[in-house]
Amino acid sequence: MTLERTFVAIKPDGVQRGLISEILGRFETKGFKLVGLKQLTPSKELAEKHYGVHKDRPFFSGLVDFITSGPVVAMVWEGEGVIASARKLIGATKPLEAEPGTIRGDLAVNIGRNVIHGSDGPDTAAFEIDLWFQKNELVDWTPSDQSWRVE
Repeated sequence: MTLERTFVAIKPDGVQRGLISEILGRFETKGFKLVGLKQLTPSKELAEKHYGVHKDRPFFSGLVDFITSGPVVAMVWEGEGVIASARKLIGATKPLEAEPGTIRGDLAVNIGRNVIHGSDGPDTAAFEIDLWFQKNELVDWTPSDQSWRVE
């Protein structure tokens, strides 16, 4: 497997409910490396670009309104297979369909308040990372336990 990066965001409902450390911990425990982290309230312009693939759908304005309603914790995680693995950690979009043990299965309330967003593929990850982060906001570093890991 190749080293990848993915974009993950804790949505306003997750921030408001105090779930930041719980969610960060799940990614750290899995063994992924955090290379970008910031908290911000997204602008309408950023939200519209982020959700641009849904612009013609009836729920688009609701998505934009919600994601701009409060602070979001934006993150970039790195690791082998991190995109697919993050999707499994996050769980199905609809919390009622998300497996127990996933973030949405354990923490999300409903589809409109599903706590977290994660990129769904390599192209989306690249687009979202570039949209939410400047290059100088991403930190390349080597964990001290790197030499302990079995290849």
